[in-house]
Amino acid sequence: MADPLKERLEKLRKISESAKRRANLYSDVAKIDDKHTARSLGALQKAPAPGKKLQKIGFLMLWVPEPTGVTCAIGGPMIVAGRYLEKKYNSATINDIGHQTKNTFSSISDFKTSVMNH
Repeated sequence: MADPLKERLEKLRKISESAKRRANLYSDVAKIDDKHTARSLGALQKAPAPGKKLQKIGFLMLWVPEPTGVTCAIGGPMIVAGRYLEKKYNSATINDIGHQTKNTFSSISDFKTSVMNH
């Protein structure tokens, strides 16, 4: 039969090690607190997606009824420029990266299960 005092000491030791690891992790994260890093992470969190905005504005200008046709002449190139920007610049956010990672892991898992079962 195990000694309850030894079990309690072992449990406290594990909790202490966990707290130390967590404290080290937090201190390492605090060291990252750099202006450039914070700006980069902020840009990832809320990517502007200029291509989509240009496309929306272009479509709006294309469909606005106007007698001179200037908005139609401007709307088309704005849509084309928006499509180009969307292809050239990735407007993925952290949320998108998380979803893609989940999809990749599920695909790998499906592949593993299909290989193991056959």
